[in-house]
Amino acid sequence: MILIFGGAYQGKLDYAEKRFASGENEIIDGFDKWILELVKAEADVAAKVREFIEGHPGAVVICDDISCGVVPTDPVMRKWREAVGRSLAALSQNSEEVIRLFCGIPAKIK
Repeated sequence: MILIFGGAYQGKLDYAEKRFASGENEIIDGFDKWILELVKAEADVAAKVREFIEGHPGAVVICDDISCGVVPTDPVMRKWREAVGRSLAALSQNSEEVIRLFCGIPAKIK
């Protein structure tokens, strides 16, 4: 698994599509939005993320980093923010490579 994360509109999908153009790896974009749907459904996010990791070992996962900025006052949004952070930690521990994209510039952190 390869994890690409960073702020919104930083070029994560473009980078993934160019780097993995051969199509050998499945590119999964919007992981953070999937986590939001799980939080809204009151699902066991940790269990779902473990299932995802086991089921997609060769995937390139793209996730917005929503951990910066003002902490949301809405309880669901706070749960989402925490769930995305914990999910990114789990994904990074199970990834061969972790890349943070900032202003279109990739920085390999693992």
